[in-house]
Amino acid sequence: MSKEVIIMFLTAMTALLIARQLALKCGLVDKPGGRKQHKGEIPLVGGISFYSAIVVFFLFWPEVLPYTETHFLPYLVSISLLLFVGIADDRFDLPVIPRVFIQALSAAVIMVDGLYLQTLGHVLGGNELVLGPVGYLVTLFATWAAINAFNMVDGVDGLLGSVASATFAALMVVFLLAGSHLLATWCFLMIVALIPYLMFNMGLIGKKRFKVFMGDAGSMVIGFTMLWLVMLGSQGGEAVMAPVTALWVIALPLMDMVTIMVRRLRRGHSPFHPDRDHLHHILMRSGLTGRQTVLVMTLLTAVFAGFGIVLSQLDVAEWFSLAVFLGLFTGYLVVNNKLQKRNPDLRAKIGQQYNVAASADIPTGNQ
Repeated sequence: MSKEVIIMFLTAMTALLIARQLALKCGLVDKPGGRKQHKGEIPLVGGISFYSAIVVFFLFWPEVLPYTETHFLPYLVSISLLLFVGIADDRFDLPVIPRVFIQALSAAVIMVDGLYLQTLGHVLGGNELVLGPVGYLVTLFATWAAINAFNMVDGVDGLLGSVASATFAALMVVFLLAGSHLLATWCFLMIVALIPYLMFNMGLIGKKRFKVFMGDAGSMVIGFTMLWLVMLGSQGGEAVMAPVTALWVIALPLMDMVTIMVRRLRRGHSPFHPDRDHLHHILMRSGLTGRQTVLVMTLLTAVFAGFGIVLSQLDVAEWFSLAVFLGLFTGYLVVNNKLQKRNPDLRAKIGQQYNVAASADIPTGNQ
């Protein structure tokens, strides 16, 4: 196991160093301005590093991969599609439709291979909620949800990597408790693959001089990987966890995404309209530093996931676990909205007031 850990770490680190230099030369960088408050041009290569480590293991150590004979190659094709469209988006700022199409295509690849959400478990009581052909459509929406949930988390140095690591750790615990050591090993290696990115992103190496960002390519690959592992663990004859437990594992990113999308729709905006009202923005406007925000959200991720795992270990009925989850979700929504109203984004508020004033000065044909 130690050999695999060292190889994963060194592969991710090497890929990060090489990709960083190439990104600076070809303009694959995040530039400051607008909602982006960082200084200088930051290479968007965290996802390339993460993906490269996975590919190296596929080529040279397939015995370490989960479900080597089935599902992994389609998964690799899917994340390759996501990586390339993510790099294109990071470089050229693609519109929503091409991104949504490729995300749907990545879901279709694994569904053709037979991996999709066939059941939601016993969330309605004694009878299992089997989805049948509807499962393909549910899987499609679950893919969009998982990808965008982790994409929206990426807003503070170290946040996406830390939340993703906590989620992978929770899945590792689930698989270990169920005796699925290969899947547990893969989850641990995913954490190792994120460590070089976290070291550079948080300034632990070279401080700000060597800073890198994950980029949309990375957040999409990570979000899809989470969904893939969740489906491997909760679907089919070798399922080791209930689907509702998977909800607990990804609870915080999912809650934040739904909350922000509901808020945008209530304002009359597109659910993909960019703003600074994510949980991490609200926490920082409430007085927390960036590092404190990362710590709070990582702990929340671990606590929510841990609570769901405890419920499953206590053999609590799945419908009751879902009811508790929905209750917690409601509480999160209320608290999040109160914090947002108490600590609004003043720059957006000033911009809205300016736009209203400007439109009021425009003469119309009725005047």
